[in-house]
Order: sequence, then C-alpha cells, then structure tokens
Amino acid sequence: MSQPSVNSEMPKQLSTNDLAADRTELAKYRSRAAADRTLMAWIRTCLSLIGFGFGISTIVRAIENTRISHHLNPVRFSVIVGLSFIVTGMLGMVLGLREHRKLFKPIQNNRYTYETSHSAEIIGVA
Repeated sequence: MSQPSVNSEMPKQLSTNDLAADRTELAKYRSRAAADRTLMAWIRTCLSLIGFGFGISTIVRAIENTRISHHLNPVRFSVIVGLSFIVTGMLGMVLGLREHRKLFKPIQNNRYTYETSHSAEIIGVA
C-alpha cells in the first residue's frame, strides 16, 4: 500500500488586507443573520397576535358566562377585540419588515451605523 505524499510546504500567508477583508465579510454575514433572526421573531410574534385575533371566540363564551354580558354585547366586544389583535399583528408585520429593510440596506452598502428604533415600543403600547 502506498501512502499519499504529504505536502510539506508552508501554507500561503495572507496579507493583513486580505485578513481584514475576510473579517469584514464575516461580520457582515453575522449582521445579516442577526437581522434575519430578528425579522423571524417579528413574524412569529405578529402571527401569534393575528391567531389570537381569530381565536377570540373562546373569550366570547367566557364573557357570556359572567355578569359583564348583561352590560356589554359579547359578540360586538369579541369582534372589536379580535380585530384589534389582527390590526396590531398586521401593524407589527409592517414595522418588522420596515426595520429589516432599514437595517439591511446599510449592511449591503458597507455603511452600517447603529440607529435606535421604537417599533417594538409602538407594538407594545398598541
């Protein structure tokens, strides 16, 4: 059996500029991945809100069994609450997509600077 020959040459040394370029690309990749994970979290949260909006009928049954139902029309109340969940989820989806695009453009153009955003606070208050 013959063994493969071992290359005893030293690997080519990369220049400082090459290493810096590689590190920059890896940092951009990590930033893009973080932006994508954040977008997925926005989508997950918004879909949950929309799902709660459609599943509000169980709240209607609970309201009908309480004293509140005498003073409040449970069907109308459930429609209002359900639609508010759906609208909040859709608003969050739009804000999340806007955030993602706002973050992604500077990364692609190599001009990334951190900017604070208030989208999460807006959805939290809503």
